[in-house]
Amino acid sequence: MAVDNGDAAMAVAVTGTRTVAPAKTKVTLATFDLPYITFYYNQKLLLYRLPQGAADFQDVTARMADALGDALAYFYPLAGRIRQEKGDGGALYVDGEEGAEVVEAAAEGVSVDQLAGEDCGEEAEKLMQQLIPYTGVMNLEGLHRPLLAVQFTKLKDGLAVGCAFNHAVLDGTATWHFMSSWAELCRGAAAPSALPIHNRAMARSVRVGLTLPASAEAHEKTDPNGPKKPLVARVFSFPGPVVARIKTAANAALPPGAKPFSAFQSLGAHIWRSVSRARELGPADITVFAVFADCRARLDPPVPATYFGNLIQAVFTGVPAGMLLGGPPELAAGMLQKAIGEHDAAAVTRRLDEYEAAPKLFHYSDAGPNCVAVGSSPRFRVYDVDFGFGRPERVRSGGNNKFDGMVYLYPGRGGDSGGIDVELALQPEPMQRLEKDEEFLQVAAA
Repeated sequence: MAVDNGDAAMAVAVTGTRTVAPAKTKVTLATFDLPYITFYYNQKLLLYRLPQGAADFQDVTARMADALGDALAYFYPLAGRIRQEKGDGGALYVDGEEGAEVVEAAAEGVSVDQLAGEDCGEEAEKLMQQLIPYTGVMNLEGLHRPLLAVQFTKLKDGLAVGCAFNHAVLDGTATWHFMSSWAELCRGAAAPSALPIHNRAMARSVRVGLTLPASAEAHEKTDPNGPKKPLVARVFSFPGPVVARIKTAANAALPPGAKPFSAFQSLGAHIWRSVSRARELGPADITVFAVFADCRARLDPPVPATYFGNLIQAVFTGVPAGMLLGGPPELAAGMLQKAIGEHDAAAVTRRLDEYEAAPKLFHYSDAGPNCVAVGSSPRFRVYDVDFGFGRPERVRSGGNNKFDGMVYLYPGRGGDSGGIDVELALQPEPMQRLEKDEEFLQVAAA
């Protein structure tokens, strides 16, 4: 075949053809991901009221399931399984496209208000746990199970959407990025408005091998603190004006020019002090506050907010209970501000270096004694997850990953600016005392 190229002519012979496809979607888990392999699937529950005249339940869930399949094409790690490279202690990665598990259920005698109302009691709490799949399933089961499971439950006047996410694959920021994108696609969008970034090397280009336990039971037996104690969970709603008042009180005694405390630091200090009172700690008893901080903006260079994976680290601070409770509110808030502020890029890197030098399979007790730990953020726009029939009436967490003192913060469901809902798990007796703590309840109910 001759090709005319101006004055010159050259012969071009086609010697072969082939089709080029994208590389297989293999995602090696980064150092940030690995500490969560012995945590449990993260569970989220969204309760929706279906308006009169809405489509049949089967039609609604079929549309949501179709959109879920579309979402998984973008968030493809959730459609795979965790694998381990051959050899003892090989690196973990996500591979394959087996898909997510979808379950349909019915609880037609239960109304949305029974589960989403302010007077949600113990029976409703137990029922809610049946609306979310994979209770008691450890993340290492992602070697054999789907990394995402969804349960659609038909209620008397609405729909419960229970989701279980393998925490070794994503954190809270990535979870709600996925949920909002799924909802966008269900409403008819051609593509998510913010596409996920799957390059784990942006966070840490290190391959770390782990020797995994034979089972969740085998791992839990190695916990020096013994089996998990019975817990109860409650939600305390702090309207925007109350959060503002707590913040004002924490900042009242600051000297001129001092950095003011944030709403999170002020409310966190209030919760920490109140829980310590409810536990009736002695003056010398150490109590620890932990916050799972998003490190996307802390890294150097920063990682985009759309990075899909885990980019969180636990930031700790501790103090004797006598000092915490005997001092003013600004003492606790100042400790939180200092610990969070000092967790910069260098501190993040040191933590990663330490883990890579001596990888560890964690237990809840590693959070520290008499711990209060915050594992979610009121900045997550959980009430904007609209699949086409309105905002959720309530967003909750399941029983997985709830240990004594675990806190999940959500924006207030009423939509008032600055409101925060506090979902808290405690042992029964301290919870009973907290519910009767006049100082705590007066603020919460004001």
